[in-house]
Amino acid sequence: MKCLIVFGLIVALFGAFVGYGYVVFTDLTKPLPKPEFKDDTYWGPGDVKDFVPDNKIYEFKLQVPQSEIDDLRKELNRTLRLTEPLDGIAFEYGFNTYALQQFVDYWRDNYLTKWDERQELFNSFKQYKTEIQGLNIHYIHEKVSEEAKEKKHVYPLLLLHGWPGSVREFFDFIPMLTKHSNITDYAFEVVAPSLVGYGWSDAATRPGFNAAEMATVMRNLMLRLGHKKFFIQGGDWGSIIGSNLATLYPENVIGYHSNMCVLHSPLAILKGIYGSFFPEKYLPSRFFVDHHFPVWDKWLDLLQESGYFHIQATKPDTIGAALTSSPVGLASYILEKFQTCTNPGLQQDFGAIVTVFGLEAVLDNLMVYYLTNSATTAARFYLENMSKAYRDLQLDRVQSLVPMGCARFRFDLASVTDWQLRDKFPNLTHSMYFQQGSHFAALEMPAMLFNDFTAFVGKIGLHGEKRK
Repeated sequence: MKCLIVFGLIVALFGAFVGYGYVVFTDLTKPLPKPEFKDDTYWGPGDVKDFVPDNKIYEFKLQVPQSEIDDLRKELNRTLRLTEPLDGIAFEYGFNTYALQQFVDYWRDNYLTKWDERQELFNSFKQYKTEIQGLNIHYIHEKVSEEAKEKKHVYPLLLLHGWPGSVREFFDFIPMLTKHSNITDYAFEVVAPSLVGYGWSDAATRPGFNAAEMATVMRNLMLRLGHKKFFIQGGDWGSIIGSNLATLYPENVIGYHSNMCVLHSPLAILKGIYGSFFPEKYLPSRFFVDHHFPVWDKWLDLLQESGYFHIQATKPDTIGAALTSSPVGLASYILEKFQTCTNPGLQQDFGAIVTVFGLEAVLDNLMVYYLTNSATTAARFYLENMSKAYRDLQLDRVQSLVPMGCARFRFDLASVTDWQLRDKFPNLTHSMYFQQGSHFAALEMPAMLFNDFTAFVGKIGLHGEKRK
């Protein structure tokens, strides 16, 4: 009799445990409703009561005083007190100091001597500033030609960069999108902003400016320019901001295309673990297994390469002070990320950056951070996105019916599978795998990104919305 009672208690406890586990699992994995979100929060200096909105649009042209270039040259001419790398070590311990010395020498003796040419390249794009929610936002705005309007289906496109990138990533990509001579049926009116706190855009003056707030500012910028519906394309932070925008303001988004398809909902994480045991069951080909699995190896790689993430998400002003005080320190910090984002076969190669991205392009991007003194304000964005206020939004669990396209480049951060992605974007319209390419796709292989993006646009079939 006692045995039956004990057995009954065990069964009851097991049933309660299973039942409770099911309730917890269901609660953690079910989609959440879209949260209410304020779309006009003031982020500028001073008190909002004293704020006078300015809806005008002002032309922007980069005009760096020669004295500032001369000061930078003097800084780079100082004797460097660099520690020699260990014997037999290339870039395993960080950016190699022999390579750094060569970069600094080239930056000072070659690049800066032709700064007028580099500045002219920046100014070859039409750029503007306008005030959104108390912040002056810088953006490139390239329209299509009259000939393209006659021959192509023309749509507005919001291009979003990330860290440690800038609008410089898009200099080869934008002309492909706007020109009538491209081989597709589409052309795009491109708006490529400097993110808040990046480049020539103002930084928020108080805590709390996370990816959802960034998405709101970017959406309001597009509305300011008269675009009530538009496409989004983004990688790195631009991908997350684009996802947030498509989630919070789906009525404004025609389609969202990402070249960093990540998702961190509890269900996506569980599916990733489960998929590690049966990878080929959830992928279109066994050749794509390495893009996602084994998930443990991907997490280990992320841990090894995310030291910068941890410090920027906890103490951004500390690293910011070091970077803004030393152009050489800034170069080492940013160049290391570009070195890492080549591919595994080149990461220890001294010529990797030149081979994959081109030296001038990477130095142009470095100059954006130096000239705008934005290392600290850009780094703060990491902390804001680790805050409780942002986590509580749980936007990865809020479905968006916006058509979504995903381009996975072989050596980028591990992306999620379509099986996971459809939990967030049920209308996953386009999914593509590439066996080459890395994190900075628009900079490294703009033609491939262009072809994939326009293939996504073609699948949506909105030719009836051709703009006149």
